[in-house]
Amino acid sequence: MVMASSTIDPAGIGPIDTPGGSTINPHEARHFGTMAQDWWNPKGSSAMLHKLNPARLGYIRAAVDLHWDGDDTSFTPLAGRTALDVGCGAGLLCEPLARLGAAVTGIDAAPENIAVAQVHAVQSGLTIDYRAVGVEAMTGRFDLVTSLEVIEHVNDPAGFVRGLAEALADDGLLVMSTPNRTPLSRLALITLAEGTGRIPRGTHDWDKFLTPDALTDLIERAGLTVTDVRGLGFSPATGFTLTDSTQLDYFVTAKRL
Repeated sequence: MVMASSTIDPAGIGPIDTPGGSTINPHEARHFGTMAQDWWNPKGSSAMLHKLNPARLGYIRAAVDLHWDGDDTSFTPLAGRTALDVGCGAGLLCEPLARLGAAVTGIDAAPENIAVAQVHAVQSGLTIDYRAVGVEAMTGRFDLVTSLEVIEHVNDPAGFVRGLAEALADDGLLVMSTPNRTPLSRLALITLAEGTGRIPRGTHDWDKFLTPDALTDLIERAGLTVTDVRGLGFSPATGFTLTDSTQLDYFVTAKRL
């Protein structure tokens, strides 16, 4: 697998792509592939992702209803629409999107994750198109493109965002999330979460985290416009919740100009 090279933008917004390779980082793919068999265990190595899912789905649902002027009482707001989840892991987001009515495609760099996702979808009675590829290998366009907690794990963030934009339909909606590059995210995600084993060690590289301004710049360079930025916070009493503060983690929605 060819690795894309990258350099640091002198403006301080993070890595920029150098043409000539895949956005997939083989080391990251292997790391997450080792977690595949445990992905659906809510108390296993992916427990944090299970805890994140309610807040993720709440944000996505609100964004979908706003973007397409939908009925917020409908159980299937994505009926008749296509969705692509990039960096889908073993399908923790793909399955809820399918239940919301979308025709879902999930892609991931780790074949081990895709194998587990395929089996779990069958067991759940869901039809989901899973593929072990990078976003640059995709053809066609999708109404909804999601990529949650993924961009901080790729070789080439600019090329990755460009791939997401190319996969987005003209009236489509892009939803991303990622940790912010702040002292709080270093403390919470690396020192505490990884240090205590709540997240597997080596999952995060703080230097690869992007600030909201940096990610917004990459999205705009790819020909999209950011329509919303919302924080994701954590409280011991309430768990993960949407917040106005982006200091820990944040969501971004975007559409075509």
